[in-house]
Amino acid sequence: MKRIIKMAATLAVAGGVALGAVVGPELWAGYQFLTVVDQQTAEYEANGGEWPQLQDTCALCHGQNGQSGNSLYPSLAGLSASYIQNQLHAYANGRRHSPQMQPLARSLSDDQIEMLAAYFERQAPVIVESHEANGSLDERGQDIVNNSGCTSCHGDQLNGTPNGPRLAGQGEIYLADQLTAFKRGTRKDPTQAMNGMAAALSEEDIQATARYLSSLAPTSRNTQ
Repeated sequence: MKRIIKMAATLAVAGGVALGAVVGPELWAGYQFLTVVDQQTAEYEANGGEWPQLQDTCALCHGQNGQSGNSLYPSLAGLSASYIQNQLHAYANGRRHSPQMQPLARSLSDDQIEMLAAYFERQAPVIVESHEANGSLDERGQDIVNNSGCTSCHGDQLNGTPNGPRLAGQGEIYLADQLTAFKRGTRKDPTQAMNGMAAALSEEDIQATARYLSSLAPTSRNTQ
């Protein structure tokens, strides 16, 4: 009888070890996954509040945390809060035109605009896209930027000011589209500075300028 009990106990222990070898890794992986989720949730709420937040509706075009991954759309991460507020008000009152942004901006209260602007200002930007070096094109773009006085409005490292947006690291297509819009007058700068500068650029100049600006690594406003 004792021998039978010992054999049964041995089999039970062996079975438990075998079961643990199979189930244990899955349980541990599940625990690790939930730990990561909890950590990400805590970081998200510390950054912007409980989910969902108003800024999450911007992610489809402008990317998570306002960091675009699409060269067609600008990154909002790291832009000056005052610049973002000015642009949203410009969309809302029709001074700046976009079939997507105008109705969205009109739906926002002043408090919501202020909250969104403050949120995106504190996000750390990264470059939208990387390019292979093209010596002649890159040099042409750099010369245009240096000779056009871009830093007077957009900052020493082209990371933006309260009056001018960050150009460094934005998408090449977006930058080229905006320069073209200023050149054609479909987008207007209240000071006319951008319209005058862009009007002097050829199509090739615009492409070179957009490429050069998009290749610059942006700097977080918190480290400037």
